[in-house]
Amino acid sequence: MSFERIAIIGLGLLGGSIGLALKEHLPGSVTTGYDADPAARTRAAERGLVGTVCDSPGDAVRDADLVILCVPVGTMEAAAQAIAPHLKPSALVSDVGSSKQSVANALVAALPGIAVIPAHPVAGTERSGPDAGFSSLFQNRWCIITPPADADPVLVKALADLWQALGAKIEVMDARHHDMVLAVTSHLPHLIAYTIVGTASDLEEVTEGEVIKYSAGGFRDFTRIAASDPTMWRDVFLSNKDAVLEMLQRFTEDLTALQRAIRVGDGDQLFDHFTRTRAIRRSIIELGQDDARPDFGRSDHGG
Repeated sequence: MSFERIAIIGLGLLGGSIGLALKEHLPGSVTTGYDADPAARTRAAERGLVGTVCDSPGDAVRDADLVILCVPVGTMEAAAQAIAPHLKPSALVSDVGSSKQSVANALVAALPGIAVIPAHPVAGTERSGPDAGFSSLFQNRWCIITPPADADPVLVKALADLWQALGAKIEVMDARHHDMVLAVTSHLPHLIAYTIVGTASDLEEVTEGEVIKYSAGGFRDFTRIAASDPTMWRDVFLSNKDAVLEMLQRFTEDLTALQRAIRVGDGDQLFDHFTRTRAIRRSIIELGQDDARPDFGRSDHGG
């Protein structure tokens, strides 16, 4: 099966990119969209992010075969409640949130009797809003689908086929396992970036101008991550707090070990650690998940 009518709730970076990618790769699909911000709706219409920008979430989802919620994870339940009375019984509801267990629980509670299959495209930039979206965002990126145990395999395959059509590679996993993996690969790095940039801005003996002027590559890359949408990341940390706190504890222990190695002058431990982590970078490049060129080959999109 395939989805002929697709509704997107939330027309920012991810929602807008989905709309543009659908237009490019599945031009036969009928797309509608809604955003709670009137200015975002106006801009989304100007950019043509979806075929029809609606003035209410109910109008956007009324005839949809598939609804994709592209809102911060903290507002998923409210968004689902707003569309619940307007969905047709055969509709499938999915999302793009980067924490899955809490989202799945919220959506199932808000949408009794409606099929729910959460998903997470592991793609994004530090930009947000309706001007941030671009059609190639999902090319060669992973989309992790976390179906509940009783999910219809036909619907799971249809959702996977849709994401593959948009350029993504598919992985299916349990929601709790997803949350632990993403706590390591995404959530903890963002928390560290926010902390490092905040520490630099708080140093009394270093002016903000010097921090900006002399930013070497490492700090500059941290600021790119730390420029991500604060609403989204606040909600991510609160919704996936158990996994984040577990990974943060393990990171703290590793950091303490490196701190001790520096203090006692254990160069061998430092060298061995840096050699092991360098290999991870090479593996990421070999898998096509980043670029070895200077500045990682990143475009103005911040890919």
